[in-house]
Amino acid sequence: MVAETVTPTLPEFPTRFRGAPERNAAIARPLAYLGRVRRTDEALVDEIGRRMLARDEIGADLAAAMRRDATPRVTTTALHRAIAEGADDDDPPALRRFVEALEREPDWLDHDLLERGARAYRRMGRSRDDVLLALSLIGGYRYAGPADLLVATGGLTGSTAMRRLGETTSWGHAVSRPGGMARDGEGFRVTAHVRAMHALVDDRFSRRDDWDSAALGLPVNRSDLAGTLALFSATAMLGVRVLGRHIPAADSRAVMHLWRYVGWLMGVDEDWLFADERSQHAFDHHLLLAQSGPTPAGAALTTALVEGTRRSHAERGGPLRGWWARRRLLSHLRVFLGAQGCRDLGQPVLVPWTVLPEIARNVVESWMIAATATGRRWLERRSDAGVEDDLERLLGERPRRPAELPV
Repeated sequence: MVAETVTPTLPEFPTRFRGAPERNAAIARPLAYLGRVRRTDEALVDEIGRRMLARDEIGADLAAAMRRDATPRVTTTALHRAIAEGADDDDPPALRRFVEALEREPDWLDHDLLERGARAYRRMGRSRDDVLLALSLIGGYRYAGPADLLVATGGLTGSTAMRRLGETTSWGHAVSRPGGMARDGEGFRVTAHVRAMHALVDDRFSRRDDWDSAALGLPVNRSDLAGTLALFSATAMLGVRVLGRHIPAADSRAVMHLWRYVGWLMGVDEDWLFADERSQHAFDHHLLLAQSGPTPAGAALTTALVEGTRRSHAERGGPLRGWWARRRLLSHLRVFLGAQGCRDLGQPVLVPWTVLPEIARNVVESWMIAATATGRRWLERRSDAGVEDDLERLLGERPRRPAELPV
């Protein structure tokens, strides 16, 4: 049988819950406008706090079955095989439940809309990746919890931070490739791998004496997981619009559908999977209200990424290219996070002049080039080539997949 774990009694809310109400209300205000939030739903904010102390139970059962003392034990070899080929009748129950959850399609799933969402996501191009780095990834470092977990898992060095960035980029690329989210697609397999990895990290760190779940919530909890998912969909589209790119309403719905299904596979609670941007923005408004303020981990992680960006570009194109890459990233931070956000993360506050040519390019591409089918296909191909170049810079010869599962 699976080894049992003694779980300490936890409070209703972690102490980081609503740790900086005035600060985060100001940050969340634009999302209230976009989500048409007329009055804060206090019950929803409280539920977000409670789910900071809840985990993906199907993933947790798998993680427990992968411990060395588990009987029957799930091996990494068996997990990889079951994700790729399906579970066997003689597989341990935890592995069968995990794969069955992945293979159970929700009633709302539309495979044609998935493909449209993938194409629309790729057409966002370089600006999408700029937004994912500056607003989605680094922007999340302004709050305690996920940033502290990354520090605990060893993310403070530039090389580690850039490798993780490369792994995340590789995942997004797999998800948005043609056929990527079919059962035999690479995006499906990598997303399943990510869910298993999240469960194993949560299992490992929640049992460590140096992780304070009462203060920070569970290491990989259901609230942070839902918030992370939103960064790839509504937050990404909001950011590229700020940078001048037009996204038609039909493309917006398709992108939301793509990431809604990704969230389903990752074990995000279904009541927190949204079909449209407005609903997602409304939820994100409440999610931000539930957060705390910054911790030293956020500044350290941001510096690792900023300097890692400079170094990785300089190694390929020389010091000037490294300087330019760092300057672009700092400009994006200033646009998306504001002056105080830059200060919170220990970064200089610069005039964001580098975004001006990017905005001009995006206006031309999204209103003129994307107006024809030929132009749209060209944007998709160019985006793919750019991602491949980034993966070469970030990962080199490393396998282009998420990190190996911890065991």
